[in-house]
Amino acid sequence: MATQRQRLAGLDGIRGLAALFVVVNHVFLRTFPGYPVDRAPFWAGWFIYGRFAVVVFIVLSGFSLALSPARHGWRLDGVSRFARRRARRILPAYWAALAFSLAVAWLVTPPPGQAAPGAKSVLVNGLLVQNLVGAPSPNRSFWSLAVEAQLYLAFPLLLLLVRRFGAVAMVATVTLLVAAVGIVGPHVARLDTFVIQSPPDLAALFAVGMLSAGIVGASTARRAWPWDGLALAAAAPVFATIWWRGSVWTLDHLFWVDLALGPAVACLLAALATGRPARLLRVLDSRPLRRLGLSSYSLYLTHGPIVVLVYERIVAGRVRQGVPAFLVALAVAVPLTVVFARGFAAVFETASRRRGRPAWSLPHLRAGRAAA
Repeated sequence: MATQRQRLAGLDGIRGLAALFVVVNHVFLRTFPGYPVDRAPFWAGWFIYGRFAVVVFIVLSGFSLALSPARHGWRLDGVSRFARRRARRILPAYWAALAFSLAVAWLVTPPPGQAAPGAKSVLVNGLLVQNLVGAPSPNRSFWSLAVEAQLYLAFPLLLLLVRRFGAVAMVATVTLLVAAVGIVGPHVARLDTFVIQSPPDLAALFAVGMLSAGIVGASTARRAWPWDGLALAAAAPVFATIWWRGSVWTLDHLFWVDLALGPAVACLLAALATGRPARLLRVLDSRPLRRLGLSSYSLYLTHGPIVVLVYERIVAGRVRQGVPAFLVALAVAVPLTVVFARGFAAVFETASRRRGRPAWSLPHLRAGRAAA
């Protein structure tokens, strides 16, 4: 039980940090224009890669949702029950955030690069098909919620593949299909559009997360593997390549960079699940990160309109773009979004937490898009 508490606390901390990284990324994109060219100083340049938070959230989603099935022969306790829990956890806060985003877009200003949302926007976002049906968006981050919902639909099928053929075979099958789409996609117009709007690499990341959840039922010898060291070994060449090739190349190859980072995140989650490294667990278990993680879903849902308002009403035209605008916007937007998210979560998430288990999967923040 002590190990389980550490693991759960570690997941909360990761969720909170990833959500906060997305807020900073969206501030970065407004104050350092020119995406995908990185015009920031070296200490801030990494904030252009908001997509890295997407990788973390997607792997974490597959990992967390598969924990209970992994302990019980890779079986759900009922598909309909699973669907009700997911809907109860995700939809109330999402629909409330949709109403908030629409109000800001209609009454103050729409997201940058977007027309004012209309009836079609309300319909496609309300039905969670905004990644498949084009319409002006009240909150460009919402695209990932639709992808999340579609991965939920695939989750029982992936569990069936695990039971029939094994977790490794399931991941290999999904990854091969995804890689084939990634290779063919640029040469087929409609398929290329689909890859951009609904990146299929996220399915492979989700599957890798499910695979790593198997650590909870693994043998003592397998749990003793140096998972934290494996995570560093997997991440090092990816980040070295990103540093070497730069932002333009990296952001033009996010499909493959995502796939390369996935195993590193999965190994890190396996390490946390086995209680290592202890120092990192203590940091992730700190009270500020725990509290941030508990409202990280609401932080993701609501931060976009707030960042737009802060920039348009306080920073734009008053503070020089670049480092000055970035620091001022951060000083205002970060505490404002965090406080707002805590209040929002208290109203719209508390009931769902009381009625069901925590939702370990956050919507997966595509903060690396220029229009986000």
